[in-house]
Amino acid sequence: MSSLLLFLGAVGLVLIVEGVLARYELLAYSVGWRVSTSELPEGLPYARGAAPDRPPAAYLVYLDGIGKRQFRDTRDGGQLVQAVIAGAPELRVLGQVQPYSPLAAPLADRPVWAWLRRRAGLLLFLHNVMQTFVAADRRYRPLYNRAVGQQIVVQLRLAGYQDRSNIPVVLLSYSGGAQVSTGAVGEIQRALRARVLVIMLGGFHNGANDLSRVEHVYQLTSSKDRIERVGTWIFPQRWRLFRASGWNRAVRAGKVTVRRLEPATHVGPRSYISPTATLPDGRTHLDRTAETVIDLVREYCAAPRSDLQPGVAEA
Repeated sequence: MSSLLLFLGAVGLVLIVEGVLARYELLAYSVGWRVSTSELPEGLPYARGAAPDRPPAAYLVYLDGIGKRQFRDTRDGGQLVQAVIAGAPELRVLGQVQPYSPLAAPLADRPVWAWLRRRAGLLLFLHNVMQTFVAADRRYRPLYNRAVGQQIVVQLRLAGYQDRSNIPVVLLSYSGGAQVSTGAVGEIQRALRARVLVIMLGGFHNGANDLSRVEHVYQLTSSKDRIERVGTWIFPQRWRLFRASGWNRAVRAGKVTVRRLEPATHVGPRSYISPTATLPDGRTHLDRTAETVIDLVREYCAAPRSDLQPGVAEA
């Protein structure tokens, strides 16, 4: 019994510390103690895919799940990004955005966190989980949305995006990245006057962000995705009862379309981006997800803005 109490006490202390640290970064950003960085490590391009000598069909920004802790792609996220680039060379793809850092400062580059990664790697994931909840907290959400939205705008401009060019911006998010992508839409549209499409894969978000400026949202999901389903339970703004929430207003406006990717799970060997789990037609889950994303982006880019079909929300 004493061991259990000691363990629970240690976990509680860690959660308190993480909660304070997660809010500290946003505070440092808001009062100007620190400024966000826009420089990338040597050899890392601002965008991959379509060559910079001509306009791409769209700019796609990938916002990874809670495993994101450096500018370079995570293992699973990197496989999805590479599959999208290989299948749609007309797109210019950015994967370096730090959705869990208002200062655009990767955890892996911070001395203390580098030490922790070697000894308690789980804390890195816990930090990003706490940042997701900070981004969802109504007290911090507007500032967090602006911070990461501005980070995306800066990276898009460095990747060659021209303001008012009318080239679509696609925010492809996985898991907790959905909270950030739905929050960044307003800042991107305001700064760049860009058409914005959101594609969320197993999206974990609270449904509070205003989606009036997004052109469409595709929700890629599966009945086997328990983590996404938890999000629909714990956040009241995702409940149909709360009709005034940003998510429910977007659903009623026909801006949300659900696409089922059965029988994929959120994580693990049968996840949406598993390169080994196969479907009856022989494709891997990774192949199907990448093809689905590419098809949605191409359909969006090809259709006149008035021809976007209303969707049906199932969640």
